[in-house]
Amino acid sequence: METKNNWKAWLYLVPVIILMAIFTFFPIINTIFVSFTENYNYLNGSFTGFTFNNYIDILTPFISGGGPGSTFEAVVQIALPNTLLLTVITVPLSIIIALAIAIGLNSIKFFQRIFQTIFFLPYVTNSIAIGMVFAVIFDTDYGIFNFLFGLDGHPWVALSPSAIVAGKTINYWSAVFAVSFYIIWNSLAYKILIFLSGLQNIDKQYYEAAQVDGAGKLKTIWKVTIPLLSPQILYITITSFIGAFKEYNSVIGMFGTEGGAFDASTGPRNLTTVVYYIYDQISGGKVHYASAAAVVLFIIILIFTWLQFKVSKKRVHY
Repeated sequence: METKNNWKAWLYLVPVIILMAIFTFFPIINTIFVSFTENYNYLNGSFTGFTFNNYIDILTPFISGGGPGSTFEAVVQIALPNTLLLTVITVPLSIIIALAIAIGLNSIKFFQRIFQTIFFLPYVTNSIAIGMVFAVIFDTDYGIFNFLFGLDGHPWVALSPSAIVAGKTINYWSAVFAVSFYIIWNSLAYKILIFLSGLQNIDKQYYEAAQVDGAGKLKTIWKVTIPLLSPQILYITITSFIGAFKEYNSVIGMFGTEGGAFDASTGPRNLTTVVYYIYDQISGGKVHYASAAAVVLFIIILIFTWLQFKVSKKRVHY
């Protein structure tokens, strides 16, 4: 009987499969194909041949020399470290903060819906617009951040005329702090929503049992709440890592199309990410380099996702 009804299930799945084939599977396959082409023209789909040089230029310094302005420097020495740094900083902090806020909201009886709406607002607000607002917040002369903490015109994301006259420069780590602050704030809404839905589905008998055993609030959270929320934590962790690796809007919103240029201890450096590099190469007509970088990023995301699933087998309780 089940075999006879299988065609109905496939019939229901056909629209989804068609949409995924057009907008997911085909772009991935086409990107892999383009990454092995030479001088690909995305306007007419022409190319001069197949080559491995796109990956060689990106991953090894031997072809391009690895010096200033090389493809190796742009991807491996700048974009990839920036992406990894932002991921390592923002993902754990945003998950911990979102979990703490969700637990607090779940215990609030009065005005709970109002607070939920307030915390959810960033999710429905344009991220580029939010980035521009944060650029103003971290403004050198008139930013509220410098005013609140008395930093006397410390430059975070851009140099004001007075800062240029004074010979000030933007420190790389200051820019990392400002962007991380924005990314964490912007990503909290969705995480809080998922954690709240998970918290509201936890059976109250577990908390009652913990209370009978004399467990305090912190111990109850550590021994009851977090283990029972482990499926949501795994989901949020995976999606957060994927989102962080694809970070782009924060750089554009706060630093504009140039990605910023800052003084670091190792010399001039910008805060461009891998996805920023991909878009920059596409706009410059170097689609083959953009595709190769996209495939490399895709593989990195797959590896991190696989590792998280591997670890979750012993940590996640369904």
